[in-house]
Amino acid sequence: MQVHTDRHLWRMLMERYRASDGQVLHVKVAGQGSAIVFLHAWAANHRDWLSVANALAGEYRCYCWDARGHGGHSVTVNGSCDVGRMAEDLKDLLQQFGLVKPMLLGHSMGALTLWEYIRRYGCDHIGKLCFVDQSPKLVTDPDWHYGIYSDFDENRSRELITRMEQDFVEAVVRLVAEGNNSRAREGYTNNSPGFQRIRAYIGTLDPAPLISIWKSLCTADYRDVLPTINVPTLLIHGDESHFYSLELARYVRDHIPNAELRVYQGSDHSPQLWQRERFLADLRRLAMC
Repeated sequence: MQVHTDRHLWRMLMERYRASDGQVLHVKVAGQGSAIVFLHAWAANHRDWLSVANALAGEYRCYCWDARGHGGHSVTVNGSCDVGRMAEDLKDLLQQFGLVKPMLLGHSMGALTLWEYIRRYGCDHIGKLCFVDQSPKLVTDPDWHYGIYSDFDENRSRELITRMEQDFVEAVVRLVAEGNNSRAREGYTNNSPGFQRIRAYIGTLDPAPLISIWKSLCTADYRDVLPTINVPTLLIHGDESHFYSLELARYVRDHIPNAELRVYQGSDHSPQLWQRERFLADLRRLAMC
């Protein structure tokens, strides 16, 4: 097989599809071959996956969606804007594009969306799965220490939502900065160029749907879903994640049958960006399973 790299830039077309409730959603599509669907993190968009998708487009048909309430397109229909609705949007995408047993990749919120989809519909229409740096339960309690920061209880969750409703930009920036990654803490303290870019980007977003989605993520618990997964599954975690411990990564590995865990040293919550070439190699190995 001839492997194309991103030295050959594939033309990625923005496609639109109508969800079952009437909302029009966006997905970037490029490439040829078996399908891979990329689901991004909360408050992000399809661009987070473009460099990975473009590198794979010579081998696979890549779909990078903008989740509901993300990507610059507003919610134009009445109804819920939460993780359950996003799972339905994913089902609609798979059906409308006629995807047969695609590989599904979820980073952060994208992983939660996949777990919600699996809770509702199982794995019958999934070929392979990749989950990137995510806990099945965000909020911690006396019996669960593997959520955000390993110490993000109901009180901290409510406080964050209140801050989001008062000053969305600062609340989201602090969510990134106050975690387990020392570089992020230092960057926030020094108002580094990276954090200036984060502030500028977050300032362009509509807070209302994002807060609604965040609330639904914080009430979700997918620990019971993990043992039901019966397709080849790859877990990618950064050992310097802003949010999650390596104990969490091992927990997820041990509760998904035959899951394979890869820990990327020196990587944060987005290991696929820090070590893209390794990530691409891992995805190609998963695709050959």
